[in-house]
Amino acid sequence: MDQQNLTLSPSAAARVAAIAEKQGKPAILRLSVEGGGCSGFQYKFGLADAPESGDAIAETDGVQLVVDPVSLDLVSGCVVDFVESLGGAAFRVENPNAAAGCGCGSSFSV
Repeated sequence: MDQQNLTLSPSAAARVAAIAEKQGKPAILRLSVEGGGCSGFQYKFGLADAPESGDAIAETDGVQLVVDPVSLDLVSGCVVDFVESLGGAAFRVENPNAAAGCGCGSSFSV
């Protein structure tokens, strides 16, 4: 199931490709949402070996972003970016569904 309402930025795609190459894995980033965090939900990132049945898939520069159907309801329309700043480097989710976020950027509420 291909979804164009997910976006993986070129900088995030490049970072995933670099990490995957170091670990000898396919360049597939899984974004999932779990309960918890300081705002009710938190994002979880990890490399995936392959998309699973029902996953939404977005692709940028040959790198795939995959999201399971349950998490997709909460992140539909989001952009996954990779940001480097003085505070460190991190994947960041720009989520139009989030009513409120937190300072760390890794949790949100709807």
